[in-house]
Amino acid sequence: MAALALLPITADAACRQALALGLDVSESVDAFEYRQQLDGLAMALQSPRVQEVLFRQPEAPIHILVYEWSGPNDQKVVVPWTAIDTVVTLGTVAGRLQNHQRSEAAPTTAIGSAMLAGFDYLRERSYCWKRTLDLSGDGQTNTGPKPEDISDNRTPSGVVVNGLVIGSGNMRGDDERFADIKELSSYYRTRVIRGSDAFVEVALGFEDYAAAMERKLLREMV
Repeated sequence: MAALALLPITADAACRQALALGLDVSESVDAFEYRQQLDGLAMALQSPRVQEVLFRQPEAPIHILVYEWSGPNDQKVVVPWTAIDTVVTLGTVAGRLQNHQRSEAAPTTAIGSAMLAGFDYLRERSYCWKRTLDLSGDGQTNTGPKPEDISDNRTPSGVVVNGLVIGSGNMRGDDERFADIKELSSYYRTRVIRGSDAFVEVALGFEDYAAAMERKLLREMV
C-alpha cells in the first residue's frame, strides 16, 4: 500500500466541496456485495460524467474521504482526505478502493455512529465551501445511537447528509422486495438525511450500486 500513499493537503488550499462517503459493511453485506460496493464506487468516480464535474474547477478541487462502517465502534478509513485534482490522483483513489480488503468488524448496523464519525471527518475540512456526508446502507439501525436522536447542534454547520439505499435480492424484483426498498427509503428520508436539499438515491441491489452512486455523485457534487 505504500505506493498508493496520498499526499497531505495544506489547510490553505482552496476546496469547493468536502465529500465523505460512508459504506455499510455490516453482516447483511456478504463478500460479493462488499466488492460490488467498493468497485462500484471506483467505477462511478471514474465515469466520464463524474470526471467532468470533478475537474470543472482544478484550482478548487473536491476533496474526498471514504470510510467503512458497521457497529458503534467500527469505522475504518479506506481513502483518507484527498484532493481530486488530476486524473492520476483519481486513479490512485480508485486503485485503493479496488485493492482494499475487508477487515473484521461488528455485524451490527449503527447508522447514528456512522453519521457522528462522518461529522468528525468533515470537521477536518471546515475550510471547504460545501461539506457533504454520503451514507450508503441496506438496513435500518439496530444498535448505537439512533440517527434521529442526533441533535442539530451535533451536526457541523452547513453539513448536508444524503443517503444511498441499497435493496437486497436479485434484480427481477417482486412486490415484497419493492415494499422493503420503499420502507428503507422512507426510513432514510425521515431519520437519516438532513440539511438543505438533502436527498435519498436508491440502488435496486448491489449490482445496481455503481449506476446509483454515479447518479448520486452527479446530483450532490458542485
